[in-house]
Amino acid sequence: MTFPRLLALLLALALPLPALAQGEAPHGEAAPVEDLPAETAHTEAAERPAAAPPATDRPLSADGMRLPEPVTTRHEIALDGETLAFDATAGVLTLKSGGGEEEADIAYVSYVLEEADAASRPVTFVVNGGPGAASAYLHLGALGPWVLSFGEETIVPSATPSLVENPDTWLAFTDLVFVDPVGTGFSRLVAPTDRSRDRYLSVSGDIAALADFVFRWSVENGRTASPKAAVGESYGGFRMPLLADELTSERGMALSALILVSPVLDFAWLGAGQTNFMGQVALLPSLAAAALDKAGETSRADLAEVEAYATDDYVADLLAGLSDAAAVERVVSRIAALTGLPADLVRRQAGRLDARLLARELYRAEGRVASLYDTGVTTPDPAPARAFPRYRDPVLDALTAPLTAAALTLYADKLGWTPERPYVLLNSGVSGAWDYGSARSAPESLSELATAMALDESLRVVVAHGLTDLVTPYFASTLLLRQLPAALAARVAEETYPGGHMFYTRPASRAALAAAARGAIVGE
Repeated sequence: MTFPRLLALLLALALPLPALAQGEAPHGEAAPVEDLPAETAHTEAAERPAAAPPATDRPLSADGMRLPEPVTTRHEIALDGETLAFDATAGVLTLKSGGGEEEADIAYVSYVLEEADAASRPVTFVVNGGPGAASAYLHLGALGPWVLSFGEETIVPSATPSLVENPDTWLAFTDLVFVDPVGTGFSRLVAPTDRSRDRYLSVSGDIAALADFVFRWSVENGRTASPKAAVGESYGGFRMPLLADELTSERGMALSALILVSPVLDFAWLGAGQTNFMGQVALLPSLAAAALDKAGETSRADLAEVEAYATDDYVADLLAGLSDAAAVERVVSRIAALTGLPADLVRRQAGRLDARLLARELYRAEGRVASLYDTGVTTPDPAPARAFPRYRDPVLDALTAPLTAAALTLYADKLGWTPERPYVLLNSGVSGAWDYGSARSAPESLSELATAMALDESLRVVVAHGLTDLVTPYFASTLLLRQLPAALAARVAEETYPGGHMFYTRPASRAALAAAARGAIVGE
């Protein structure tokens, strides 16, 4: 398996990782992008009769349809005893090639406060990760004026989605623009070609497209003078430093704040294989947090001793190797105590625990399995007798149906914008086809973060993680941010909250994230 392909399988919010067993193949290899109508893993458009072409002289997309013109509606919500009035626009911005040919329809939803001073009010652009994930996670989970009502201990896929007013909406302090990259939500390539696929389904091409969108939307909506912030989750967090650099160097437009939610800053630290010692070190505090969370609530302070051990005796014993019996036994004893797993099980792994192993074994006595995205969320183990775990993730997979239904409800009932094409929350075809480049080293964006912060000493950065996230462990970001020069590191607000990858599904963590973002975006 090639390194880029391996990364595609590991990325958060892309494939349902817990459904992969140790030593097993994925339960569904991603179909080649060429085989997917309009870059999506869904086939509904190909199976039904072609719709009549819309009244436009623009070329049709591969699925025979184009997105409708933008629709703006007015709304009010109650916030802190006051009425917040705003315009919501659901629409499309078409990106073009250097030669002026239309290449991609990018769907977006914007929320703009009525009667606001556009020159001084911030506007924040929001994108999720994957690659291949729509922005609905942050849109309907944390930032927007309406959010999906979540259960903290379990997520029921068949439950009727309930959109409620968000007491922590960021619209209170910034206008919002939610962006769906190509192949996600309703966004598609206009006329897919090898060239357009190569451009949009790659690290560099994706960033260029996002920069084009931010620049175009700002110009067309009279917001070039507004302070601008950007938010990205998971792979979206990886995108943010690259986007800041691209906007400044290639578009002449700067960002004033970056909010990185559960980000990957360096893919070399993703995963904890037998020879990836930094991956093991980065994961250990989250493994301990999972055990503490099971026993009750946990906090970053509770993990201070674990973090100190991880970067001291633990890494020394890992480097000593499997041939040092005393080092192995020290690791086994400490890891068993930190995780609560049986010592004989930990000994069979020589203390090198895999995230999936913990997610399976932590609740084995209860007959349940935990989510890699938040170990505090569990479901019954569908195959407890199997040697290797194989199950749908209790967070990522369980959220797909209610979040998709909530997004479609939002578009139809509140925004009045209903494209005649499938809505794609997660697109494994995009993830599987993603081009990470041909360099021998793993992709990272810490260098671009340092560059952006050095160039603009007023740029504010928030890096936020959930403590029980085993997909993008918080301690990986902690260790990487320590490598920044002291003057830059001092300007990064590192936040950790109860919860996992989508920690904002817990109301208290969602409120804390909003407070941290307000501080970075408006300085309050």
